[in-house]
Amino acid sequence: MQSRSGSGGPAHPLSARAASQRTDDHVRPRKVPRRLRSVLSLDDFEASARRHLPRPIFGYVSGASETNASLRDNRCAFAAFGFVPRVLIDVSGRSPEIELFGRRYAAPFGIAPMGIAALSAYRGDLVLAQAAADANIPMIMSGSSLIPLEDVAKANPDAWFQAYLPGEPDRILALVERVERAGFGTLVLTVDTAVLANRENNVRTGFSTPLRPSLRLAWDGLIRPHWTLGTFLRTLAKHGMPHFENSYATRGAPILARNVMRDFGAKDHLNWSHFALIRERWTGRLVVKGIMAAEDARIARDHGADGIVVSNHGGRQLDGTVSPLRVLPGIVDAVGATTPVMMDGGIRRGSDVLKAMALGAAFVFVGRPFVYAAAVGGRDGVAHAIEILASEIKRNMGLAGLTSLRDAGPSLLHRTGDA
Repeated sequence: MQSRSGSGGPAHPLSARAASQRTDDHVRPRKVPRRLRSVLSLDDFEASARRHLPRPIFGYVSGASETNASLRDNRCAFAAFGFVPRVLIDVSGRSPEIELFGRRYAAPFGIAPMGIAALSAYRGDLVLAQAAADANIPMIMSGSSLIPLEDVAKANPDAWFQAYLPGEPDRILALVERVERAGFGTLVLTVDTAVLANRENNVRTGFSTPLRPSLRLAWDGLIRPHWTLGTFLRTLAKHGMPHFENSYATRGAPILARNVMRDFGAKDHLNWSHFALIRERWTGRLVVKGIMAAEDARIARDHGADGIVVSNHGGRQLDGTVSPLRVLPGIVDAVGATTPVMMDGGIRRGSDVLKAMALGAAFVFVGRPFVYAAAVGGRDGVAHAIEILASEIKRNMGLAGLTSLRDAGPSLLHRTGDA
């Protein structure tokens, strides 16, 4: 286990696989499987996943809360900025590589935590973890996952673990100890779930946790035979009924049950003293996710957070919460340069990544598109998604006149108005 003040080991170059593809300034494209050759952007994965996944599963991944206002604003916020590119700058040596927490990553983005990924894709959390390791980008495992965290840590020892705080101190410490024993070096605490959100989209599409057997649910599976055979029945045959494995120190409820209720536990009393309890116990790197207010960012920093992820939970909590991009500059100013401020929410293009970094983000995370990619293409799908986004970033750096991502600043952007 790394120390709190440690850098997390020596800087890591591009993965050996990626490095072997490099010739001069160019990277030979990885051979893309035939079934993925029509996928040209991250948005294309969503269209394919809609055709592949049963209605309740796709509805869970794609939906947000109430009117989806925050989900829409996550995308609209990027349209409020245009680029002011520079020209006649030698960008032949440009690189999308970036350093975060003392480690050099191949690109400035990672895979955000997405719950129940193993219901969208066969062994989904492992697929995401392995593809991230191959590409030398970080992957955050969700606490609402169906594969034991120990298995993911073995598949990718550099993965991060995201936890939802249990409501009682003894259960908090037990979960922290389990994550530590598994070997995770970075713990990400999601702090924006004091009460359950109003997920009307889940109700309308027939999704619940756990899923309840019904004729409609059976029909939804029957009309998606590739998912039923390749993901659900394959999982049952090889691994048994999936359970919520990592919400607490012990195994939780099964994903499919008629009478079992998932144990969320009361969390509306949680406060900064519980965060302090974890900071005292956890010796690794501690990141807090779900910060939207500058004052909360300062409190997190003062309580020992090593990093902050500005996030509105993908629009899945308080509907009407503004996009993280809108509050990002104020939070960066509030905490200063010593605490990395990351963000997620609405990123679909390399141009989005450049805009976030120009506004002060040290790093960004992307969620839904990588789950869609895992669903339709497995590990190859996630690798293709990573390559698409990384290549867009490098191309757009050249078009913007950037040789390094750290050169991206406010002068790169011009506010065009709210879309």
